[in-house]
Amino acid sequence: MGTQASKVFVVGVGMTKFEKPGAREWDYPDMARESGTKALEDAGIEYGEVEQAFVGYVYGESTSGQRAVYELGLTGIPIVNVNNNCSTGSTALYLAAQAIRGGLADCTLALGFEKMQPGSLGSTFDDREQPMMRHLLALAELQEFAMPPAPYMFGAAGKEHQERYGTTDEQFAKVGVKNHRHSANNPYAQFQDVYTLEEVLASKPVYGPLTKLQCSPTSDGSGAVVLASEDFVDRHGLAGQAVEIVGQSMVTDMNSTFADKSAISLVGADMTRKAAAKVYEQAGLGPADLDVIELHDCFSANELLTYEALGLCAEGDAGKLIDNDDTTYGGRWVVNPSGGLISKGHPLGATGLAQCSELTWQLRGTAGARQVEAAAGKDGVALQHNIGLGGAVVVTAYRKAEH
Repeated sequence: MGTQASKVFVVGVGMTKFEKPGAREWDYPDMARESGTKALEDAGIEYGEVEQAFVGYVYGESTSGQRAVYELGLTGIPIVNVNNNCSTGSTALYLAAQAIRGGLADCTLALGFEKMQPGSLGSTFDDREQPMMRHLLALAELQEFAMPPAPYMFGAAGKEHQERYGTTDEQFAKVGVKNHRHSANNPYAQFQDVYTLEEVLASKPVYGPLTKLQCSPTSDGSGAVVLASEDFVDRHGLAGQAVEIVGQSMVTDMNSTFADKSAISLVGADMTRKAAAKVYEQAGLGPADLDVIELHDCFSANELLTYEALGLCAEGDAGKLIDNDDTTYGGRWVVNPSGGLISKGHPLGATGLAQCSELTWQLRGTAGARQVEAAAGKDGVALQHNIGLGGAVVVTAYRKAEH
């Protein structure tokens, strides 16, 4: 983000309820129409004012992005299809923000959706090398290989954290307890059930410290965000609802991902650490300034690892944060008030845009029963973290336009 970059504002957000695959009779154009219409209505603008659209999905045919956005209108604008694994939604957001930041557009749309198959994630093409193969081979040298790959990778990172720092099964499970509890107040969440620590620990073992209630489910759903320049905000009188992106960074795998010989590095901790440092520098903020955080808890292990990578605590101390209730209501930060991926659900292309929607509502003070009080104050600050292995991390910092 250069010194002459234009400011970028979130002016409209919308999402569908996240659903169990097959639970609702709908297709991805229906999802996109619902989330996109909500975002445009929230911004108070017509689709005709959108100059570029970036549409994310992981499982779908080429140009599904066009088919999805055509539900909102046919205006001939550039529409870019985006696929970056589980960070697809925030990658679409990053690109939509970049167009405004660079002065190429005054109003852009980031939209993401996913229509998923039930069960663990699988591959689509089996006649070529899988993009995660290098990561999996590196991890198999460290810990015995298991299927399916995603819980194996994050479970292995959790085991490594336990071996290094003495983190307990109970500390990982408390993340699941917290996020399921938070989702009880989120009408958009796939699950709204509350569980005890004993129930989370007793649920089906998956890999390492992970049990089923500490793993994000496959989900159907969509999210959408309308972004605008400062001039657009002024012309449309949107300052009262606008939320500024005050820092944003995307980081992909580095040499350390593999050279560290560490499961924690292989699942993206270094990417997160570098992206967060860039965002803190851009925004002139630090971890102590944050009020609310939506981070990528695809598995409970990743939430604990991300506490450390975001600088919320020293390396090895994440278990203490969860034990001390530092990441829930009444604590130092509220992390994943939406219920996170574990309980809200994880339709890959929509996740990053649902995180942005949640944080926008929190900063506006319109999050209802899950409102984080400090976030709604005039100096409220929010942070978003979205990761896709193979690999990309997007970290974004937000604050109200008028503060």
